[in-house]
Amino acid sequence: MLTERQLLILSVTVDDFIQSAQPVGSSQLSKKSELPYSSATIRNEMAELEGMGFLEKTHTSSGRVPSEKGYRFYVDNMLTPRALPLEDIEQLRSIFDTRLSETEEVIRRSAMILSELTNYTAVLLGPDIGKHTIRRLSIVPLTADSALALIVTETGHVEKRIFDIPQGLDPSNIERMINILNDRLSGVALSDLQFRLEEEVLAVFRQHIDRYTELFASLQKAVVVSNDNNVFYGGKLNILNQPDFHDLHKIRDLMGVFEGSKLLPAILSAGGPGIQIRIGSENSLAAMEDCSIVTVSYDVGNEQSGSIAIVGPKRMDYKRIVTILDTLSGDLSKQLTRMIHGK
Repeated sequence: MLTERQLLILSVTVDDFIQSAQPVGSSQLSKKSELPYSSATIRNEMAELEGMGFLEKTHTSSGRVPSEKGYRFYVDNMLTPRALPLEDIEQLRSIFDTRLSETEEVIRRSAMILSELTNYTAVLLGPDIGKHTIRRLSIVPLTADSALALIVTETGHVEKRIFDIPQGLDPSNIERMINILNDRLSGVALSDLQFRLEEEVLAVFRQHIDRYTELFASLQKAVVVSNDNNVFYGGKLNILNQPDFHDLHKIRDLMGVFEGSKLLPAILSAGGPGIQIRIGSENSLAAMEDCSIVTVSYDVGNEQSGSIAIVGPKRMDYKRIVTILDTLSGDLSKQLTRMIHGK
């Protein structure tokens, strides 16, 4: 059990190190108005905190820095969200100033603004595309033997695919195909699209579309929907500007996670409701052991959700980040839900 004095010294030590990125010594703490103690008293208490595992001694200085245990205690027991300056609030709201028609555009812009506001790396996991339901389908002939399939979902998501059409096919067949697809597939989830094509649409094509075998095979291949592209980044390289990252091997591994790891969406989806903070080794990927990840979920309507994450050093400005994410998650949920319902 920490004493009141130890709690105060630990809190000020963490705050100071977050701001300065320099080891904290007792002499500099004794000059702070919130610590009315002598340098010797503070030094003794810092030694006690080190012995309990909340602080660590650095190799290059007599100062101390927070340990992972210290950060965890600080986050769990001392973290009070900091009010955002008006200019930050206005920058967050600017995400929604432009009328964007697709949910992906809003999410992509959110990632960019977040990275600018925090100087860290922002990662947004979009809703599961497979759960999107089809609003309408369009077929646009491009050449004599190709066409563009457009699938628009209730969320405003648009899938675009070019597929082959049999040469010499009468244009009336294309029109009939569009009517059949919209009649049979409107309201169907993208994850069920392939099944419904095979079970319902193929039989109708057989009755009403000339050369249906070639056309159906091409269309079916074109509309396979992947969920791999629903991760959006802002400021991938921002984290490299932090003085905490200087090991080139670790930097390369971290960039590898950002570039292609299939594990990242699962990491961002993990955790319970509200703000979740994972510090250092609490992250399941070794490449992120020097990072903290702060995540929060957002809703898209009643049944879909996504995640927002800030990836930064363990020496992250948690008070500011928590407020930013809490604000954005609420605003993003309202905006995307309005887009779904057309309001």
